[in-house]
Amino acid sequence: MPIPLAYFGVVLIWSTTPLAIAWSGEAAGFVFGVTSRMVLGLVLAFIFAAIIKKKILWHKQALLAYVYGGLGIYGGMLSVYWAAQFIPSGLVSLLFGLTPIFTVILASFWLKDELITRYRIMGMTLGFLGLLVVFGQSITWGSHAVWGVCGVLISGLIHVTSAIWVKRVNAHVPAISMTAGTLSVATPLLLVTWLATSPDWYILSQTLTTAPAHTTLAILYLALFGSVFGFSLYFYVLKHVEATKVALIALMTPITSLFLGYTLNAEPITINIIVGAALIISGLAIFELGGKPLPKWIPFRPN
Repeated sequence: MPIPLAYFGVVLIWSTTPLAIAWSGEAAGFVFGVTSRMVLGLVLAFIFAAIIKKKILWHKQALLAYVYGGLGIYGGMLSVYWAAQFIPSGLVSLLFGLTPIFTVILASFWLKDELITRYRIMGMTLGFLGLLVVFGQSITWGSHAVWGVCGVLISGLIHVTSAIWVKRVNAHVPAISMTAGTLSVATPLLLVTWLATSPDWYILSQTLTTAPAHTTLAILYLALFGSVFGFSLYFYVLKHVEATKVALIALMTPITSLFLGYTLNAEPITINIIVGAALIISGLAIFELGGKPLPKWIPFRPN
């Protein structure tokens, strides 16, 4: 698959994922929302691999990559689903956009191919100023919103750590194999977590039968596009591109996610969020693009 097509596919899916996460947890709770998504995603991943006749690899390096990726999915998804209860979906995407900063800081230690330049220092400064503005907004919404912001930041840190260690393993496995393998690690952990919450099966069945249609559709969408296609495209791009270049996606998804949340879910967009978003996205632009041209595979490069 051409890298630009995979890249923009990830942009599209990641733009819609925060709103779908918020909807999927409305009926039976966030743990059920993420667990049901991953169970369905795991089944669909193996079906999709069979359809395209791709063998799931299980050699030592592949298993190690699956463990690192699966633990990242488990911790990162559980954190962001929990956080989505307290803050708007657009804000989830905006805060997750700070992952490039986490990426380059950790990659400078673990991948040994990233440098902290003056542009990146400028970008980090603007990004963290934007984060402070967003924190100020969340405080006015109450303590739950502050916990939601912290949950997204923790999710982003887990996600980045997982991605870098997957990159370090360099297992050379197909994207669908990576998706199926990581879901094979994450899904049992999520099932155990959900069962540990002692769900009431009668209440669960009643809740699901009366759940709004958009909740069920959100879980199905996340299972198919968010998990199978989204993870496959993400791991494909991660395999062929430097870890920090993947983070360019964060320049686009916050704007589209904020717009979708406002349009489809009546989520507020205050002046604090606008100012914070402008600072964070400007910081990310300087952080990623300052002093160098865009990658050759991005079709809208300036001359």
